Amino acid sequence: MSEISKDKKRMLEEIIKQLHAGVPPKEVKEKFRNMLENVSSVEIAKIEQELIREGLPREEIQRLCDVHMEVFREQLGKQKLEIPATHPVNILMEEHKIMLQLAEKLGTIVHKLQKISDKNYVSDEIHNIEHVSEDFHDSEKHYLREENVLFPYLEKHGITEPPVIMWMEHNQIREKKKQLGKLVESYNSTDFQDFKQQLAETAEALNNLLPNHFFKENNILFPAALRVVTEEEWKEARKEFDEIGYCCFTPPLLTVVSKIEAEEKAVATSEGLLQFETGSLSKEELEALLDSLPIDVTFVDKSDSVKYFNKAEKRVFVRAKSVIGRKVQLCHPQKSVHIVNRIVEAFKAGKKDVSEFWININNRLIHIRYFAVRDKNGKYLGTMEVTQDITDIKKIEGKQRLLDWKE
Repeated sequence: MSEISKDKKRMLEEIIKQLHAGVPPKEVKEKFRNMLENVSSVEIAKIEQELIREGLPREEIQRLCDVHMEVFREQLGKQKLEIPATHPVNILMEEHKIMLQLAEKLGTIVHKLQKISDKNYVSDEIHNIEHVSEDFHDSEKHYLREENVLFPYLEKHGITEPPVIMWMEHNQIREKKKQLGKLVESYNSTDFQDFKQQLAETAEALNNLLPNHFFKENNILFPAALRVVTEEEWKEARKEFDEIGYCCFTPPLLTVVSKIEAEEKAVATSEGLLQFETGSLSKEELEALLDSLPIDVTFVDKSDSVKYFNKAEKRVFVRAKSVIGRKVQLCHPQKSVHIVNRIVEAFKAGKKDVSEFWININNRLIHIRYFAVRDKNGKYLGTMEVTQDITDIKKIEGKQRLLDWKE
């Protein structure tokens, strides 16, 4: 890091210390403005990363982002990103606009409900809330595209901490979306006054979280990405966006595939066979076999980098090709990284060979298992993650010996 960057880093540290000590952001605003006048979003990101490596809590960096946003809101809001309508960043930004409209619509409905005391006169409002909740639920694909495609590309270019902080905020938003969904589900069994109060709190939280979060991404994270991610990587990112899919409210005009992109799509072929002790398979056969498994398989090599995943027809968890080469620790929310490290360390040390969990997602029972992969001599080669929806398997009883196909 240059001497100038070291000076900037020291000033950032001083600002954070003042914030941590309780000094109001307005009091440090001017100092922050003067220092950052000629600093790029990429440089800010790298200075923040250096501070975190030196032990500064991410929560403090998140507070710094809030001050950065407050100081430069007007200035940053004026910048124009010259990108095509179908560019991954533009798709994300347009989805931001729609989600802000959803949050505003929810706030308007809440305001109207506060004036009504009899729940027998709010059927239209409840119906509208259900639609808003459904759209927010489907917005999950937006966050999955950021976490599984955009963030890995940023990490490959040395920008690692801003994605982690944005992921933290994603989880805060997810919690509020979940609260909204539960409120809608329990409407008939909830006291109307309690329902209105909880709904108002959830709507207010979303109307506070979303504008701040989207502003940071639109004006800090995305410009940084456009400066470091290459044109070829953006083409690949767009393909991965298509694979993950879009929200029910994503404008179709943004997701069309150009003729050039369509022509670039090709099916990989390979000559020759892969020889195994128990037989041989062509690359095409092996890939089709793995993709036909009714389970999600991911392999992390001995250096903790994701090396492969299959493309099962009904994946439980989203995977995009940009995850290849990504450290497994970056593929999980911060709150669970210590568990990932504990598993991998135990596998490497030869203390354990299997670790398993089961969780409920959307009323489905998901079984997650980790296996240590070793060669014939016991040398650790990596870790295999196997994920399976076992909801229907758990219901199996008795016997079925005859073919149950219906003509």
